Amino acid sequence: MEPCSLASLCVLLGLTARWAVSLSSYSGAGKGPMFGDYEAQRHWQEVTYNLPVQEWYFNTSDNNLLYWGLDYPPLTAYHSLLCAHVAQRINPDWVALHTSRGHESIKHKLYMRATVLVADIVIYIPAVILYCLYLSEGSARKKVATMLCILLYPGLILIDYGHFQYPLPVVSGLGLALWAVLALGLGWDVVGSLAFCLALNYKQMELYHSLPFFCFLLGKCLKQGLGAGGFLRLLKIAVTVVGSFALCWLPFLSDPQQIVQVLHRLFPVDRGLFEDKVANTWCSLSILIKIKNLLSPETQLRLSFAATLLFLLPSSMKLLMQPTFRGFKLALVNCSLAFFLFSFQVHEKSILLAAMPVCLLISELPFMSAWFLQVTTFSMLPLLIKDGLLLPYVVTSLAFLLISTSLLSAPGRTSEDDVKLKPLFRLVRRCVPRLNASLLAKWGFTLSLLSMAVLSFMSAALSPPARLPDLFPVMVSLGSYVHLLGFLIYFNAVHLMEPAPSPKSQKKTN
Repeated sequence: MEPCSLASLCVLLGLTARWAVSLSSYSGAGKGPMFGDYEAQRHWQEVTYNLPVQEWYFNTSDNNLLYWGLDYPPLTAYHSLLCAHVAQRINPDWVALHTSRGHESIKHKLYMRATVLVADIVIYIPAVILYCLYLSEGSARKKVATMLCILLYPGLILIDYGHFQYPLPVVSGLGLALWAVLALGLGWDVVGSLAFCLALNYKQMELYHSLPFFCFLLGKCLKQGLGAGGFLRLLKIAVTVVGSFALCWLPFLSDPQQIVQVLHRLFPVDRGLFEDKVANTWCSLSILIKIKNLLSPETQLRLSFAATLLFLLPSSMKLLMQPTFRGFKLALVNCSLAFFLFSFQVHEKSILLAAMPVCLLISELPFMSAWFLQVTTFSMLPLLIKDGLLLPYVVTSLAFLLISTSLLSAPGRTSEDDVKLKPLFRLVRRCVPRLNASLLAKWGFTLSLLSMAVLSFMSAALSPPARLPDLFPVMVSLGSYVHLLGFLIYFNAVHLMEPAPSPKSQKKTN
């Protein structure tokens, strides 16, 4: 079969999986009075359609910010407004001010799911196809296999089409950020800068990826030489960034109070260090040390900032001094993982921001990438069970495991060369001569899968002790945290040990 036909088949399978999951339940279904993220998206359409721009982020009699108040950047609001205009033409009751609160119906669910699918088809899926065809490594067959794995990554599908959180993965952060990565990989720095600015103005959590973009672009300019065209390139990028931000924030620029209020809504530090049972450092430590009770909110904020910065710096500095495209992808992984594990006010769904760049590495590091993506889906298990998405979780996770192991031969790619740690194992072997790295990796992967399967079964089928009602969610988050911390160390090691590029490849990057 021709590569184009295979690519079309991959897209068809991806769309089928998405629509099949969309038939399931969603966040807050039938659970008033607040419902869930599904209602949040609908409510934002109600607010943006019925109120003037100046009231979108302010608490008024018509806009109670305690009821799913808008707390995403302007592009999310504009997207909600666009969807609201379409919804109003179909059924005005869906976006009627006040009276539409908590609206649930089969037709409205179909419409909301369709908005996600359309955005996916327009933004995310084309970026995946182009990346796999032009920037992923290997033969045509391997490129298609990579495409299928990315399109069937269960974490993204379950949150997008099950839980319902489309401002995070599709049009916003991951969709536009993927276009930005694609543009930078093709050498279109200005286009990439524009795409990333749009992503950041759609979802503020794209700050997870901001430092690698900054270091990669600045590093390329410095490498070229500020007197040899590097300064002009830097100036073009700066003008693009300022212009794109000004355009996105144009309705709010006339009044400084508007800007301050929007920023206050985007970064609500009063919500605390973490929420629910998220697989990061602070939630895991709180099992033994109640950090929220011991430290003041200001101290918690400073501590999380210092820890995040500490784990951001190694990969970022390496990228600044050696701006290769592969290093850029590794830095995206390392920085987003550092943010997820150590930053302030982290949600379990934010792990998708680390999963996106790992998807882009799956053809180069198939074993570790497939393992990581499996863990990220598992880390969201308590949320998925809460939303009634256990069956889609099991089916999509098993399908992804089967595809990654069969098409990319992930379990067979465990040699020191395959995991890109040969220099490290050469040093370790001086102390442990008989170390079998490949066997160790396979055993670790097997035990990891077994532990995730057991915890998934226990979470779904067993009742926790009455005095420990959160036992299973805590075990899931703690187990996921141990995995993710290990992956942070691994991806940092791979990046820091990356050899300097040859003059030929360096010229191509520049």
